[in-house]
Amino acid sequence: MGQISAKFRRPLRRIGNLVRGLGPGLVAGSSDVDPTTVATISVAGASTGYRLSLLTLLIYPMLASVQIISAQLGVVAKAGLQRVVKDLYGRPWSLILLTSVLVVNVITVAADMEAGAAALALVVPIDLRWFVVPYALVLAAVLVLGSYESVVRIFKYVLLIFVAYILSAFLAHPDWGRVLRATLLPSLSPDPRLIQAALAILGTTLTAYAYIWETQEEAEEGAPIGRLGHARMDAGAGMLVAVAMFWFILITAGTTLGVHHKQVETAQQAAAALRPIAGPLASYLFAAGLLASSVIAVPVLASSSAYLLTTELGLPVGLSKKPAQARAFYAAILIMLLIGVIISFAGVAPIRLLFAASIAGGLGTPIGLIFLLLAARSHRAMQAHRIGGLLTTLGLLTTALVTVVSAMFLWQQLGSRLFGH
Repeated sequence: MGQISAKFRRPLRRIGNLVRGLGPGLVAGSSDVDPTTVATISVAGASTGYRLSLLTLLIYPMLASVQIISAQLGVVAKAGLQRVVKDLYGRPWSLILLTSVLVVNVITVAADMEAGAAALALVVPIDLRWFVVPYALVLAAVLVLGSYESVVRIFKYVLLIFVAYILSAFLAHPDWGRVLRATLLPSLSPDPRLIQAALAILGTTLTAYAYIWETQEEAEEGAPIGRLGHARMDAGAGMLVAVAMFWFILITAGTTLGVHHKQVETAQQAAAALRPIAGPLASYLFAAGLLASSVIAVPVLASSSAYLLTTELGLPVGLSKKPAQARAFYAAILIMLLIGVIISFAGVAPIRLLFAASIAGGLGTPIGLIFLLLAARSHRAMQAHRIGGLLTTLGLLTTALVTVVSAMFLWQQLGSRLFGH
């Protein structure tokens, strides 16, 4: 018995050491699996089955390249993206960046906070609004009272709960042969549902808060240039975790909701719909993953918004600072959480929040990506460590793809409004 337990202890110890060695990239990747993303992918799986499963994997080079660029900018420039853009191009341009990110963040933090409370309500069947205020207070206490190291440590270990998404997929009992065929040989068409779902997935996974956080936290950690390779690896590994979760969530939704033609509007509805199809365990596991998604994403969203606002005002920023040293920064975090609470109690339909957050992200993302690429290619900001041709090309392709899909979506919406089709 002792030998068996020792056998498991060694790999577990290795996994623990690996997690401890990773930092902002892992947290950024985990935050990208936020409830808005979970809901968007669940809706896509319910309405299109496995047809977009390849897209969830093709997102990896896009997400990884963006996060690696962000990590490199933070390590080299020793400043967040907002500060770099302001220094390079002046206040009018930094205000454009601020607006494009903040609008999306405000909507998303409200949707994600409501989803976290709803995940608790799935386990304890009472009105989710009873959970909203206590949940917000716990997150506020972690961010304001905890040290930087403790906050990052909590985030890194909460993400281990994401294994619940993988288990949910297996409990759904998909036809894995069909899943692989759909992933490797997808059946695509100019179906409006596919285009809308593709834009929503791109919008919700490529939103700016993840790379805003990445750049700022790398700068805040103050790693020497010699650690640049480690920071890049960390960023790539974090997004590998995110993309794997995207795929498993889509497979779960496609196998259960898609096959049984159950339409859902939110992640919590997806979790509840699993109960009669895949059993209560699958439902509870999905809810656990949803709660973990919210626990990581809401603080990252609130913090990245606070970074942008207080940097623009030229005030001290950073989770590594005590509240007394960065009052405006922590006040901005609390205001973001308060907005989430207010919207939750205002009775705004979750689907409206989720849809608005995903589409706004898809339309606003190109702005942030352009600024990120310009900053990372700037000799003034990066000196001898400007990003190379491969990362530049991947960044440009990502920006172009999101822009084209956004334009297609807008054209479809305009056509349906003007011509009724």
